[in-house]
Amino acid sequence: MLTHFRMFADYNRWANARLYDACALLSEEEFRADKGAFFGSAQRSLNHLLAADRIWLKRFTGTGEAPTALDAVLHESFCDLRTAREAEDQRIIDWVDSLTEADLSAIISYSTLTMPGKIEQPLGPILAHLFNHQTHHRGQVHTILTSLGQPSVVLDLIYFLRGEGTRWQ
Repeated sequence: MLTHFRMFADYNRWANARLYDACALLSEEEFRADKGAFFGSAQRSLNHLLAADRIWLKRFTGTGEAPTALDAVLHESFCDLRTAREAEDQRIIDWVDSLTEADLSAIISYSTLTMPGKIEQPLGPILAHLFNHQTHHRGQVHTILTSLGQPSVVLDLIYFLRGEGTRWQ
């Protein structure tokens, strides 16, 4: 499973870079336009992903800044948001690279922002959620892009594995 999660950390970085490349083509107005996604715009959706990753990594590592709201806008500007995303993706890769197989079975205790109380779960399934959550909201940003007339962005894992991710096969 450790190799699997390392592959997903690398894929996550790759997919985010491709999505940000596509968003870089949007005007400021398009980037901020509410297109009916869960967080409205590409800007707010990408901020949510960064916020959620920071929340999870704070829970996992005890380090880093974590917002107190899932809809926090951590960066107003696209350039600042992209820089922060790239740093967070590298932080995820570095942290996953530091894990052992035994770490994946460790019980993580945390409380959520939306439900009071303590939750305890093994790290492995929570880590799977982290990467699945990214995929879910990247799909929403993809829909925003196509609704704005942008070309479809190929984000499939299999496409990554056939190209930049061949080392994971």
